[in-house]
Amino acid sequence: MSEYHRSPLALAVLALLTSEPMHPYRMQQVIKQWGKDQVINVGSRATLYKTIDRLVREGLIVVHETERERLRPERTVYALSDTGREVSRQWLREMLSSPKREFPEFPAAVSLLPLLDPGEVQAELEKRHAHLTAAVARMDEELAAYTGEGLPRVALVEQEYLRAMTATERDWVGALVDDLRTGRLRWSQQELRERMEEGSS
Repeated sequence: MSEYHRSPLALAVLALLTSEPMHPYRMQQVIKQWGKDQVINVGSRATLYKTIDRLVREGLIVVHETERERLRPERTVYALSDTGREVSRQWLREMLSSPKREFPEFPAAVSLLPLLDPGEVQAELEKRHAHLTAAVARMDEELAAYTGEGLPRVALVEQEYLRAMTATERDWVGALVDDLRTGRLRWSQQELRERMEEGSS
């Protein structure tokens, strides 16, 4: 199934269509209503349409019907094909089982800390720690509210994952800030230049 272009948004579209045919606007609404926009980038309508067009070309979804409501433009409703149903399940198995190497911004920034002085790095990381602390508190409130509404846990596992990952990063950043504050982690541009010269000699 390598001939198909896999992406989180493409999988979300296929998953939505397992329940019923939908038009793109409805897909975007449901993704946001279910809180899946926390883990799937559906903010751009243009990106959603491009993904749908590609899924149609690949034969994973098909045009179900065209509908027109009063005073609204014509809308194309899409349905899942048999191939799309099979591919969506295979994609999910692969995404669950096989870690994918990704390149987020923060690890890249951490790898280049010496561009700034330790004091500057400490100040910026203190800001990040505050943002992460607030994010964990917000997630705790949201999870408590969703649980109170009686939502099944399977509908909240991605929120649990995001909360766990955010809390882990908060704790790591906090420990790094403490190392910078106490001097256990330090560097100077002069020392780094000397080390580079020694390595090149």
